[in-house]
Amino acid sequence: MTTAPESPAARTAPGTSPARPSAPAPAPAPAPVPEPRHRLPGVLRAGWSAVGLELRGYFRTPDTVFFTFLFPVLMLGIFGVAFESSGDVGARPDGTGGISMAAYYLPGMVAAGLLLAGVQNLAVDIARERSDGWLRRLGGTPMSPVSYFLGKAGMILITAVVQTALLLAFAALVLGVELPSDPALWLRFAWLFALGIATMTLLGVALSAVPRSSRSATAVVLPIVLLLQFVSGVYLQFAMLPEWLQNAAGVFPLKWLAQGMRSVFLPEHFAEIEQTGAWDLGLVALNLCIWLVVGLVASRLTFTWQRRS
Repeated sequence: MTTAPESPAARTAPGTSPARPSAPAPAPAPAPVPEPRHRLPGVLRAGWSAVGLELRGYFRTPDTVFFTFLFPVLMLGIFGVAFESSGDVGARPDGTGGISMAAYYLPGMVAAGLLLAGVQNLAVDIARERSDGWLRRLGGTPMSPVSYFLGKAGMILITAVVQTALLLAFAALVLGVELPSDPALWLRFAWLFALGIATMTLLGVALSAVPRSSRSATAVVLPIVLLLQFVSGVYLQFAMLPEWLQNAAGVFPLKWLAQGMRSVFLPEHFAEIEQTGAWDLGLVALNLCIWLVVGLVASRLTFTWQRRS
């Protein structure tokens, strides 16, 4: 009688235990999951991209750059040189405290720059894009209307900051205007600038509904902007205007923005020649806020994506 041969695994040396099967290899550690990037929401990201597109389009149009970006600088240079021979203005009875004409016109040009950047630039630009059908085609693109307006507002803010910095540098370095050294005055300038550019931006969007075509946009907007500058103390000394014209100018925001800027860049005793004999910064802020709300409401009520027949 024969027996089956033992398997090699079963044969062990005397006095030893049978071999055990090897343990399975450990499973590889899972790959680390990359942490999610903190990215802007889609609307904000598209709006940021739209800012770059708007800036490139802005600086590629020479007429827009001249009439809304370089125009205040050129006008300040013309007024500063033309009236240089007339001497200082606003001196006290003892002959001190006078400033040059370039220094006197600087705050008005700063306020006019915000008007041109916000009202004139946006009103003409949006009216042209509506007339050409670009806004109507916007619905077929990934860009949302919110991103479109973020791009416009971002472009206005950046160009206004650069324009104002260029204007102040030109006044100080070329025309010899002494800029304020008190930090409190620059803080006042900061909130006036922020409130002013926000107000002018919304008013520009609202005014864009007035022109019926791209051809009539400049003809409609430019006279309004020029008239406001002449009656609001930009090109003419506000104290020289008749009282009824001063009261009429007080209805519009540019007069208050120019008055606020004068409180920043002019000596304190110049407040005596204002209409009420003071800077009235509370009234400046109140009137700008009122026009901010007016611009917001008017934009919501009058803005359309398609050209009116």
